Amino acid sequence: MSTDDKNKNRATAAAILPLVGGPDNVTSIAHCMTRLRISLRDRSLVQDEALRALPAVLGVVEDDTYQIVLGPGTVARVTPEFEALVEEGRSPARTPAPTPTPTPHTITAAQLQAQGAALKEAQKARNATPVKLLLRRIANIFVPLIPALIGCGIIAGLNGLLANLGWLPSVVPALAAIASGFMSLIAVFVGYNTAKEFGGTPILGGAVAAIIVFPGVAKIAAFGQELRPGQGGVLGALAAALLAVYVEKWCRRWVPEALDVLVTPTLTVLISGLVTLFGLMFLAGEASAAIGTFADALLSTGGAFAGLVLGGLFLPLVMLGLHQALIPIHTTLIEQSGYTVLLPILAMAGAGQVGAAIAVYYRLPRNRSLRTTIKSALPAGFLGVGEPLIYGVSLPLGRPFVTACIGGAAGGAFVGLCNQLGVAFGSTAIGPSGWALFPLLDGRSSAGVTIAIYAGGLAVAYLVGFAATYFVGFTTRMLTDLDTDPDPTPAPATDPPKEPALA
Repeated sequence: MSTDDKNKNRATAAAILPLVGGPDNVTSIAHCMTRLRISLRDRSLVQDEALRALPAVLGVVEDDTYQIVLGPGTVARVTPEFEALVEEGRSPARTPAPTPTPTPHTITAAQLQAQGAALKEAQKARNATPVKLLLRRIANIFVPLIPALIGCGIIAGLNGLLANLGWLPSVVPALAAIASGFMSLIAVFVGYNTAKEFGGTPILGGAVAAIIVFPGVAKIAAFGQELRPGQGGVLGALAAALLAVYVEKWCRRWVPEALDVLVTPTLTVLISGLVTLFGLMFLAGEASAAIGTFADALLSTGGAFAGLVLGGLFLPLVMLGLHQALIPIHTTLIEQSGYTVLLPILAMAGAGQVGAAIAVYYRLPRNRSLRTTIKSALPAGFLGVGEPLIYGVSLPLGRPFVTACIGGAAGGAFVGLCNQLGVAFGSTAIGPSGWALFPLLDGRSSAGVTIAIYAGGLAVAYLVGFAATYFVGFTTRMLTDLDTDPDPTPAPATDPPKEPALA
């Protein structure tokens, strides 16, 4: 990373820190693909509007943690700088941080963002159920694995292209090893993260999960069948590590402290390992096979309808933060067939969102602030990062959020129909969406056909999302209230009177 980039990331972190109440108000820090996630001591110290006004911030979301949307790539670089500043700035005795003066923000775009945050807050209480909290914890296990899945997926796609073209034959085996190494041991990483997430010793979770991929399990029989290395995959690893956490906690309560360092890890690995070999691997293998069979049957027999439902409902899942609960299913499908057939369909939801946002842009020609917000968020939207458009535009407007879902449903139906007609394809990794998914596409047909179908699905979602929003996304009252210029500053005399460009 260049010095300029490092300084830019540190400046972003330094701008964010006082607006979340200072170092003493931050209790934990993490990040996912697009969001800086922080836990706070005092929520009232956060300056939401000032945060949204920062150039690097694409939006804020409040869920089980306070989440600042920075976008892919940026968040991974800003988070270490933010952690360093928090550590440097913490005082020995915590005192309330001074409340920064909020940046005046009365423009319509900011008001819509505030409404989006309020809607999110209203949803939070209704969705803090034990089941949904558990799903989020499971998502936390897999989110740290996404960068490796993306990198290995792209290398696998490049390797397949070289093999098909007959180019660089000496390099193909090396690329195959690089692309497959992580996936062959992904169970170990899942076990490590599971134990860490649920309060156990991470390395013990990884040790138990490693049993699943050990070649020697082929000599063991369970339920009348010989086991296969890797049987059960990530689901088996998750279950095995979770069992290890509970065994470890039980041991901590009953094993004398003088013997703990020897007895607890031994019993944890032994008990959890035996249950994994003679129960969990077989059961998780059956569950994984059922997931793959169901996904194939769903798309081969009712692909158009399935795509319609999946594409139409995915935006609400993103809004609630529950979309990451699908990661174990995607990972299982990738383990089985090399790609997940669900991700290209779900990616249509983001395309419908983009089409809806463009329609809002053209339906409100006088609202310069909202149009500026849309222009700044559209590049991220085309790459599959939909939070800025959801929380800053469509969700607070209401009807455009529904019409965006209609666009996603139409694109999903198109891709699902192609699967139903025999052109099955998917993504070799999880994480990217929109245009960023093109390098990860793979399937039974040629690369050209696969790319053309996915591009066609995006086009359908864009067009239907745009048309639905343009024609039915606004009431007369909404147009009257929103199609005004909230900025009292007159436009420069040199501005052309024609429609501004989206670029």
